[in-house]
This record gives sequence, C-alpha cells and structure tokens, in this order.
Amino acid sequence: MAIREDLDKVLADLKTQRDELAVKVNLAAKEVRDEWAALEKRLDHLRGRAKVVGHEAEDAAGDVAKAARQMVEEIKKGYARIRTLV
Repeated sequence: MAIREDLDKVLADLKTQRDELAVKVNLAAKEVRDEWAALEKRLDHLRGRAKVVGHEAEDAAGDVAKAARQMVEEIKKGYARIRTLV
C-alpha cells in the first residue's frame, strides 16, 4: 500500500531528525524542552495513526493519511523551531 510506505518513510525521516535534536534538547532552555515534550506527544499520536492506515479500508485510510500528512508538517515545523533555538 503506497500510503503506508510513504508514511513509514516519513516516520523514519522524523526519527532521524528527532534523534539528532534529542542530544541538543537535553542542554536547552525550558522553553525548548516544553516544545520538545509537545512534539513528542504529537509524534506518538502520529505513530498510532500510522498503524491504523495499514488496517483501514482504502477510502478511510485516505482520510487518515491526509490528517497524518498535516501532522507530519506540524512536527517538521516544530523541529525546525527547535533547531533554531538550540
């Protein structure tokens, strides 16, 4: 399923960014740690949604995938904000 493969790739890319930032965040100010914690929750939610995509019918999976893409963009923007602060 192409949607699932795309989502798996995006999750792998986000994991790479996350791993790179995790070390820096540990040394950062409280503001950055708070943003990091919020992004961690969103990423966990996205991972849960990714599991649903593999089990939903194609039409329902499209709706889930659309919401997941939006969440991916929000997480990426959050990582970019953190990157400028650390």
